[in-house]
Amino acid sequence: MPLPEQGTDRNKLFDAIRDMKSADAKWADGKTFSLIYPTGRDDVDEVLMQANNLYLYENALNPIRFPSLLQMESSIVEMTGDLVNLPAAGGGTMASGGSESILMSVLVNRDRARAERGIGPAAGNIVYPTSAHAAFAKAAHYLELETRPIPIKDDFTADVDAMADAVDDNTVLIVGSAYGYPHGVMDPIEDLSNIALERGIGFHSDTCVGAFVLPFLERLGYEIPLYDFRLPGVTEMSCDVHKYGYATKGASVILHRKSEWIGLQYFLYTSWPSGLYGTPTVAGARPASPIAAAYAVMNYLGVEGYLELMRELMATTDKIRAGIEAIEALQIMGKPIGPLLTFTSNSIDTYAVCDLMDDRGWNLDRNTNPNGLHMMISPLHAKYADDFLADLRWAVANHGESRGVEARYN
Repeated sequence: MPLPEQGTDRNKLFDAIRDMKSADAKWADGKTFSLIYPTGRDDVDEVLMQANNLYLYENALNPIRFPSLLQMESSIVEMTGDLVNLPAAGGGTMASGGSESILMSVLVNRDRARAERGIGPAAGNIVYPTSAHAAFAKAAHYLELETRPIPIKDDFTADVDAMADAVDDNTVLIVGSAYGYPHGVMDPIEDLSNIALERGIGFHSDTCVGAFVLPFLERLGYEIPLYDFRLPGVTEMSCDVHKYGYATKGASVILHRKSEWIGLQYFLYTSWPSGLYGTPTVAGARPASPIAAAYAVMNYLGVEGYLELMRELMATTDKIRAGIEAIEALQIMGKPIGPLLTFTSNSIDTYAVCDLMDDRGWNLDRNTNPNGLHMMISPLHAKYADDFLADLRWAVANHGESRGVEARYN
């Protein structure tokens, strides 16, 4: 497709864009259970849109030219750190998402291991449960580290003993999820971090999903195992503001127990005719809108606003969970701790059920090993829980009429 010789009429252009968009998931109708985390509140949406529009053109690459972005980013890091009990000596930066936050953590721990323990290039390894986010394997690939994924237990949590056995003198990082994306269950973070502490190895508590869930569940009286910097073995945490912090996409935070480690994230180049080039993450030019949106929504909601949303969200989660458990053929996988549920079946094909749910517009994700259906519940889903459960009951009752595997992928 070449660039058009003449500009396109604005109305025709947006008609074409809307036509393309018509095939996208209808998240605003409450039928999407991942990728999007909507509150369903007009006031929050207006705050996000206003903040995004204020910083539509700015570039966070240069904090000297745009000091407001540096001020907002610093505040976001500090507020997030406060939620997860970051020590006064700690610090962090923003990143474009959980994958980039994880990449920065793996980079820092690789280079710390080189400097402090003499682990040479391409000699290090990272140890993580197979339920850990795929970004850890991606980071290891980029940074030439060996991956040691350890099978999880029957309850879908990390196998502490097996992970301990996999650790050796070349391990640069151990990983646990609080809580994990595939099943919503908490790994035994304290036990894993103790292994790292005893061996002098970095430990990453991945709270990309949980950072804006677990602190508020604790405040609401839920019993939450320790998972954050209160554990002395935790050296890094990844925290996505664009998930349950309800910012627009492109807003994550990587936190380090010691602020001097942040320097290992930076790429600095001084031999360029245009002067000093330095970045704390992979990106050079960085969009300003996600920073502004994260700052705005965090300050707009505050602790009380997040508590209100979490209280309502868990009520919706409990309702959906009870509805799933009431369907005889379905079982919840593991013991999910927050608004994320995965369910499976010992008697029917859950993928066939998912086919029928697809036909009715619902967007559930498919898990493997074992097969199951995955859903991340957002505040918007409160209005659609009854419709979802009704269609799920229908799909289970009629799953034998699904399209089947061959038709599904052809």
